[in-house]
Amino acid sequence: MWISAAAMPTAIALAVVKTLVLVVGGVITFFAYKAYRRTRQSALGYLSLGFGLVTLGLVLAGMLYEVLGVPLMTGILLESLLVLAGFLVIAHSLYVT
Repeated sequence: MWISAAAMPTAIALAVVKTLVLVVGGVITFFAYKAYRRTRQSALGYLSLGFGLVTLGLVLAGMLYEVLGVPLMTGILLESLLVLAGFLVIAHSLYVT
């Protein structure tokens, strides 16, 4: 894919932000999983799974588009489905006592 010179700063900013989302989401997922391993509370297990799904979803569309050549709209749909699933799991983790 070729990017025009005018769109380059936006593309770089997007790549930086998506990388930061992956790193911060990964750290949150790691700490939630670590807390689950320490306490064995199912709510924390669901929480870590939910954050993992949201993090994966937030970086998936661009990766599918850039790396695998998947149409952008298909990538965005898959991204949105993973984010939705992650939020549902997080909501369930908050409901579980």
